[in-house]
Amino acid sequence: MPDRPHIVIFNPDQWRGDALAHLGHPAVRTPNIDQLVATEAVSFRHAFVQATVCTPSRCSFMTGWYPHVRGHRTMHHMLNPTLGETNLLKVLRDNGYFVWWGGKNDLVPGQLGFEEHCDVHFRPGPEDYERWGVTPQPGSHGGDLSWRGPVDGDNYFSFYKGRLEAADGGAWFDGDWAMVRGAMDFLRRYGGNQPLCMFLPIGYPHPPYCVEEPWYSLTNRDDVPPRHLYETWDDKPGLLAGIRDGQRLTGWTEDRWRELRATYYGMCARVDHQFGLLLGALRDSGLYDGSAVFLFSDHGDFTGDYGLVEKTQNTFQDCLSRVPFILKPPAGVHAMPGIRDQLVELLDFPATVYDLAGVDCGYWHFGRSLVDLLGNPDSDHRDAVFCEGGRLVGEVQASERESLSAGTALGLYSPRVALQVDESAPLRHTKATMCRSDRFKYVRRAFETDELYDLLADPGETRNLIGASEYRDEEFALKERMLSWYMETCDVVPLETDRRNFGNIPRAGRSLVQ
Repeated sequence: MPDRPHIVIFNPDQWRGDALAHLGHPAVRTPNIDQLVATEAVSFRHAFVQATVCTPSRCSFMTGWYPHVRGHRTMHHMLNPTLGETNLLKVLRDNGYFVWWGGKNDLVPGQLGFEEHCDVHFRPGPEDYERWGVTPQPGSHGGDLSWRGPVDGDNYFSFYKGRLEAADGGAWFDGDWAMVRGAMDFLRRYGGNQPLCMFLPIGYPHPPYCVEEPWYSLTNRDDVPPRHLYETWDDKPGLLAGIRDGQRLTGWTEDRWRELRATYYGMCARVDHQFGLLLGALRDSGLYDGSAVFLFSDHGDFTGDYGLVEKTQNTFQDCLSRVPFILKPPAGVHAMPGIRDQLVELLDFPATVYDLAGVDCGYWHFGRSLVDLLGNPDSDHRDAVFCEGGRLVGEVQASERESLSAGTALGLYSPRVALQVDESAPLRHTKATMCRSDRFKYVRRAFETDELYDLLADPGETRNLIGASEYRDEEFALKERMLSWYMETCDVVPLETDRRNFGNIPRAGRSLVQ
């Protein structure tokens, strides 16, 4: 048995931070996670991402760097080892861990392959499906797209697909199921002497909104909470109004919105079930007690809030920037299970792993280990959290033009991506940054109106208070906090220094110690 803990990273995509039953959500069903938090794990109620789309968020939580540190603000600029950019998987592998990776990428450049980052990059083959006795099904983006309806209809850009029905009446055996089953198989046969790192980045509950039974019908539609809605759009980011117009959902009834939201909660429930299966495989393998298990998402989802679906790159509502974050420590690490209310950031994840594993990562980062919070619910952590995205005028390499050209003007994401590539003034894909305290949220925008919200009085972030005289002190304090944060995190200096002159290099065989 290795002395260092095994690291298991279960990483769903686009899971809102409020969609957990143990945090009080009235509709979603997450019994496996809830039981774990009640008995062994810690759930961080206020965990925030550093970017609200996949790749920049993953680049952040796999390094401990904010997106601005190395310019990771797009879906098409990943952690590149040829540019001196490492990641947690590579660090652990270089420090003696056996790394198994099964699931999506959105982290390292695909053209360079995965050899530097993991020992196994799992992809199921025909023999796996035969052993499992299942027929593979297309992912939620693939297969027959007739569910979108007519091009000019109000469902075409809604991402709502509904109930999935496999021909055999069983699970819709898509890529997520294959990755979970592959991970379970590997755990049950792993007998290596190396500590294990398992990275399982699955696709759900990322839309299209669709799931099979029993999860489709699991949510009581009457329990679905009301949506947050804007009273005015004039002081809100222009990208949101553009997406609203492009998605064409303004005529939807509340019954349709409830159905979409209930389907999303069913997707979350399926992920909870798959997580429970993974925990069972860990127990069966004898690896459970010696494992640190992490569950967190890369960002959230609108799911009907403000009349929108999916996400944006440069807005930071809690439904997008707040995510589930669960940590079960390995045996021997003191923990008081339950919920923590401190503000935490996802870039605290790698710092926690390095702390638990006793690994010197070899680079400077800005994460703070969460180990103290496990055993001390009253421990201080952060006074503010930050999130960022968007671009500058003319910064076309950050506009996602690849995403638009890869599809068509009628692709699911085109209402958003078409606005991101638009250079019209004022730029709606404007660079923006969030500073959020426990009560207030301030958003600085490069080319549009800033935002300020009192989250105690307005948890839905619907009333922009920027410039209001009665909130002048709070606005000034958050601006100062953001300035300090930028100064503290604006760059990373390498830990290894260079020689200033060639002539200082000692001759061969000469000791550096005089």
